[in-house]
Amino acid sequence: MTEDAGFSVMSFNIQVGIGSHRARHMLLHGWKYVMPHGQSLRNLERIAEILSEADIVGLNEVDAGSFRSQYVNQAGFLAERAHFPYWAQQRTRDFGELAQHSNSVLSRWPIARSEPHTLPSFMKGRGMLETSTEINGQPLTVVITHLGLSRHARFSQIRDLAQRLRQRRHLILMGDLNCTARSPEIRLLLAESGLQAPPWNPPTFPSWSPRFSFDHIFCSPDLEFTEIESIGEPLSDHLALKARLRWNSKPEANVTTRSP
Repeated sequence: MTEDAGFSVMSFNIQVGIGSHRARHMLLHGWKYVMPHGQSLRNLERIAEILSEADIVGLNEVDAGSFRSQYVNQAGFLAERAHFPYWAQQRTRDFGELAQHSNSVLSRWPIARSEPHTLPSFMKGRGMLETSTEINGQPLTVVITHLGLSRHARFSQIRDLAQRLRQRRHLILMGDLNCTARSPEIRLLLAESGLQAPPWNPPTFPSWSPRFSFDHIFCSPDLEFTEIESIGEPLSDHLALKARLRWNSKPEANVTTRSP
């Protein structure tokens, strides 16, 4: 891959492999958050097929290996099935045998450093996973996070994020932020951190009738978006969000966008 060709990244909240793709599943499949079920590995196999299209993947709602996932570390399983040689994980809520919530990164390139950070939250369990890699001789930091459900919590978490990421170069931030691109939380994040948004934000939630752009990919100004799209196959309550980026060589990118 040449530097001009850029690279692709993907953000996906996989809902621990539950596979909700209808509104009624949110109620009927609720037990799958805490109990193992035979469909989960088949769902993960299908998710791996989508992830294989990207060079770097950020995952939310991944189980790190507990009773409900049949003791399968879902990040490791997806890395193997999608042929990612490198991956890293942050356990955000560790309930031992019962459940192990995590954020994860899968990468085609070696991960030189992986550092978990906690974010302020009323209930412990929100965090950001910061990893460092190198692409075509350029250092790159990839940060994965999953923000809270309440606006008050998100504002606290975004202020913390913005302080950590302010004016940093060679950086990508991805994840389920639980708020839309036009929300005051995202406006604050972009203003305080110096990160830039893609030219448009495809809706990703709910997957069966996407209306809300809850999943995001942002980057520092020394990178630019050339494509942004959601992947239209509902394998979770969220759709996967995929972008292609390249190192910024001119003030404005020639951007191609596609909707689901």
